Amino acid sequence: IAIMPMGFCYPGTSNSGDLPPRPECAKTWRQPLLAALPRIQLTLVIGQYAHAWHLGKRRKRNLTETVKSWKEYYPEIIPLPHPSPRNNIWLKKNPWFQEQVIPELQRAIRVQLKTGG
Repeated sequence: IAIMPMGFCYPGTSNSGDLPPRPECAKTWRQPLLAALPRIQLTLVIGQYAHAWHLGKRRKRNLTETVKSWKEYYPEIIPLPHPSPRNNIWLKKNPWFQEQVIPELQRAIRVQLKTGG
C-alpha cells in the first residue's frame, strides 16, 4: 500500500487553502520513489492533483465523477477525495462514498495487511 504526497515540498497557502503541488517536486521525487517500490499492490490516489498524475486521461470530468468510478481503477488504484474539513460538504452531498467506497477500501487494506501484499 503506497500513500505519498504529490509534491514532497510544501507549496504554501492561498486564500482558499494550500496552493497546488509544485510541479518540479513531483518530477524530481515521485518516479524515483515509485521505482524503488516495485511491489505496490494498492495505491490510494487522494485529491484532484493525484488523480491527474496517476490516472491521466483515464480520470473523469471532475473529482466526484472520478471517485464515483473507482471500480474502473480497482484493485490497483482507489481514487479518493482529499481528507480535509473543507470536504465535509462534499461528503454530505455524496453519501455513496461512505456507503460503497469506504467499506471496500477497508476490506482491501485488510487483505493487503493480512497477505503482506
